[in-house]
Amino acid sequence: MADVIFNQALGRIRTFADNAAGGVANAAFVIVLLKAAEADAVLRDYDDLAALLGAVGNTEADFTNYARKTVSGADITVTVDDVNDLVDIDIPDQTWLAAGGTVNNTLVKLLVCYDADTTAGTDANIIPISAHDFAVTTDGSALTAQINAGGLLRAS
Repeated sequence: MADVIFNQALGRIRTFADNAAGGVANAAFVIVLLKAAEADAVLRDYDDLAALLGAVGNTEADFTNYARKTVSGADITVTVDDVNDLVDIDIPDQTWLAAGGTVNNTLVKLLVCYDADTTAGTDANIIPISAHDFAVTTDGSALTAQINAGGLLRAS
C-alpha cells in the first residue's frame, strides 16, 4: 500500500485546490479517515465518496470524537514552481482531540477529497483526490495526521 491519486482527480488537482483555497464559495477539501480499505489499485477507481464508502471493504472511522475535517481558504496553499516545473499543494496538519477512548479504531487510510459545495452536497458530490497510508490506533489521546513537510500533493 502507498499514497495514490484517484483517477477522477488526475489533471484536476490544481483546480480543486484553487477552488477550495477561496476561488469558489463553500468549496473545501474534506479529510476522511478509513478503518478498512481495499487495495490502492481498486480505491483509485472510485469517482465519488459515496461509491467508495458503499463498497465492501471500505469503512469510515467511527472512533469516539471522530468527525470529518474541512480545510479551506487560507489553510490551503498552492505554490507554482516555474524553475522545477511543479505545483505544490499544502494543508496544515490535522488533529482530532481525544480520539477514541470509549470506541477505538485501527486506521489504515487518510483520504483528501474535494467538495464543491459543503452546504448542499452529499457524499455522492465529494470527489476523492488522494489516499494516504495512515496506520495508527486510537486510544483516547490526541491524534495528529502530520502532513509531509514538502507538502500534501505535488503535480508535475
